[in-house]
Amino acid sequence: MRAAQNPRPGSRVAAFVTAVGATRGVYEALRRRAPGDPAQWQRKNYAGRTVDLYAGPAVAVGAALGAALGTVPARTRGAAGLAVVAAGACGAYDDIAGAGDPRRGFRAHLAALRQREVTSGAVKLFGIGAAGLAAGALLKERPADKLLAGIVIAGTAHLVNLVDVAPGRAAVAVLGIGAPGLLRRGAAGALAAAPMGAAAAVLTEDLGERTMLGDTGAHALGAALGAAIAAGNGRAGLAVHAAGLIAAAVYGDEVSRLAGSPM
Repeated sequence: MRAAQNPRPGSRVAAFVTAVGATRGVYEALRRRAPGDPAQWQRKNYAGRTVDLYAGPAVAVGAALGAALGTVPARTRGAAGLAVVAAGACGAYDDIAGAGDPRRGFRAHLAALRQREVTSGAVKLFGIGAAGLAAGALLKERPADKLLAGIVIAGTAHLVNLVDVAPGRAAVAVLGIGAPGLLRRGAAGALAAAPMGAAAAVLTEDLGERTMLGDTGAHALGAALGAAIAAGNGRAGLAVHAAGLIAAAVYGDEVSRLAGSPM
C-alpha cells in the first residue's frame, strides 16, 4: 500500500500535540480517581520506591488518539489503532495477572505452556504477535510485506518493554527511535509523532520516579512506534528492521532469564 506522498507537515505537529494532551488528561484523571483497588495501581520500582501505574493507560490512550488524526489514511489509522489497543490491553493483563510471577523471558512462559499452564506472559506474547500480524496485513498489500510488517510491530512493542528497566528509559528510547520517523514521507511521520508525544507527556514523572509505564504503556508505545516504522518502509527496510528486532529479542530473552529483568 502506497502512502500519501505529500502529507501536510502540520499533521505531525497535530499528532504530537493530540497525544500530549490526551496523555496528560488521562494521567491527571487517574491520579484524581483511579478505578478499582488503589493497591492495583502501585508497584515497587527497581530502587524499591512505590510508584503508580497511571502512565501506562495514559500513554496508550494518547498514542492511539494521536495516530487517529484525519490526515492519516483510514486503513493506516485502523492498523495503528489495532496495534496500540491490543498491545496495551495485553500489557495491562500482564501488569495485573502477572504481578509477582518470577518467570522471565519467552522460554520460561513457553515452557509453562508446554505444561498446560497459560501464563500472563504467554497471553501477552501471542496476543501482541497476533495483533501485529493483523495490523501488518492492513498496512501492506503483499503477503511477504504483511508478515514483515507484523514482525516489526510486535518486535518493536517487545523492544520498548525490554528496555523499560529504569526510570525514563523506555520513554527516552521511544523519543530517540521515533525522531528519524518524523522525516518520513506519508503517514509514517504522523504515526511516529503520536507515541513520541505520549512518551514526552509523562517523561518528567517517569524520570522523577512518581510513575512507571508498566507493560501497558511500554507495549502500547512500542506497537505505535512499530506501526510508524512499518508504514514508512518498503520490503528491504522491513526486512532489516525485522532481523534486528528478532536478534534483540533473542538476546533480551537470555538477559531477562539470567538477570531477572521484566519480559
